[in-house]
Amino acid sequence: MSRRQTQSAAAEGALEREKPAFLDHLYQGYRVVILVLFMTIFFPSMNPARICGLINRTSSLLTCAFSYGSLTANVGRAFDKGWILESTLKLDHYSALVCCLGIFACAAGACVSAGNGRMKRLGNLLSLCGSASSLISLRGFDAAYRQIILTEKPDKVKPSFPPFLYGMAVILLAVLVLTVCVMIGMRRRPKEDHFEMETQYRLFLLLLPFLLLTFVFCYLPLWGWRYAFFDYHAGESLSLSNFVGFKWFRQLVGNGARAKDILRVMKNTLIMSFLGLGTSWLPMMFAIFLSEVHHTKYRRFVQTFTTIPNFISWILVFSIANTIFATDGFLSSIMVNLGVWSSGKNLLMSGSHTYLKMWAWGTWKGLGWSAIIYIAGISGIDQQLYEAATVDGAGRFQKMWHVTVPGLLPTFMVLFLMGIAGILSNGMDQYLVFQTTANSKQIEVLDLYVYNMGIINGFIPLSTVVGMLKSIISVILLFSANAVSRVIRGESIF
Repeated sequence: MSRRQTQSAAAEGALEREKPAFLDHLYQGYRVVILVLFMTIFFPSMNPARICGLINRTSSLLTCAFSYGSLTANVGRAFDKGWILESTLKLDHYSALVCCLGIFACAAGACVSAGNGRMKRLGNLLSLCGSASSLISLRGFDAAYRQIILTEKPDKVKPSFPPFLYGMAVILLAVLVLTVCVMIGMRRRPKEDHFEMETQYRLFLLLLPFLLLTFVFCYLPLWGWRYAFFDYHAGESLSLSNFVGFKWFRQLVGNGARAKDILRVMKNTLIMSFLGLGTSWLPMMFAIFLSEVHHTKYRRFVQTFTTIPNFISWILVFSIANTIFATDGFLSSIMVNLGVWSSGKNLLMSGSHTYLKMWAWGTWKGLGWSAIIYIAGISGIDQQLYEAATVDGAGRFQKMWHVTVPGLLPTFMVLFLMGIAGILSNGMDQYLVFQTTANSKQIEVLDLYVYNMGIINGFIPLSTVVGMLKSIISVILLFSANAVSRVIRGESIF
């Protein structure tokens, strides 16, 4: 470290020691408020851009800001009749866009504030500009709403004052005030300061986008669980008038026909899952045998050839299956030409051996892809173990059994435990495209049952109940399997 950097670090440390204690508390509150502000853009009930009943009530502020088509999806007739001017909704759209960008700036400022003094000043500037621009954009929502009120057909347009407009204003005002306070409370840093941040904060910020994606796609949808407690039909709104408590939970077990369907679906799901778990060692063995191939080009070709099916959609897989097993397909043509069959047979329409067929297609599609993690695990095994085994006179298969397999067992056990946790989650795509009238009873797994009941038949609350129970049972299975692993192997994945 140079003398100038040493002096700068010393000055920085001295100034940090002189920093008022209340400034840390201000920064903590400032970050918490910005976190709350950032979360509001994902919840439809907190959308200040919903200024009339024609705007979809399931649209969040983020959707209205970046998708003008979603904002105006139900307003086409109102545009044609002149009930709403397009300029009004454009004002609403641009206000939502400015508001979102301002919130993004505030979030960026909160992230940057984890650095040194110079980065804190940059973060304060971003938060100040972002909160101010978002506050100004709220005036655009109010102006758009007032234009909606003046329409000739208010009963057709259904003007609705954004219920969370004032709440958003309060949060943005709190961010603005806290930002000003921390700017006043900060001491000046030396001009030669560089933009610096501690390693732990940099690593956290690198992880933050993945945490946000997990929140948006895994935890935010849990907000839809509330439909299980309402007598809800598509297009209606939730209110205390259609609140039914645990009615749908009782109906799930109290209705005899429904209980039989659930038992049938659970049977299909468990059979499919146990077939997968029982053969989960196949990717590991494939990877072991593939690693024993010393011809590099051939090994790469086989690995690529077996991995490609994972990237083929199930629609195309069904097309391939139809080409081979349909009445006029490849297999039927050969059997008819050989005189084995008198006429072609459509093996896809048959309801026999459905479980084995689905397992075979799933294994073919995912074998090469699942083997990648084991191939990576083999490369991490200490080569000295193989050399020691060679010295002891071990042959090729003995080294595979006594060195490679034990080296891969920890990886296999982790994946096996994760498979137990997902024993009720077979997916839906494969079974949906292969579903026919002949095999519908055997192929309907839990995910497909939820889809058919909720989307096809319209029983949204009941399908939500089934989805909730599936998630809860999966979590219980995961922790149970982890407890068994801790007792038997002395290791835990948590």
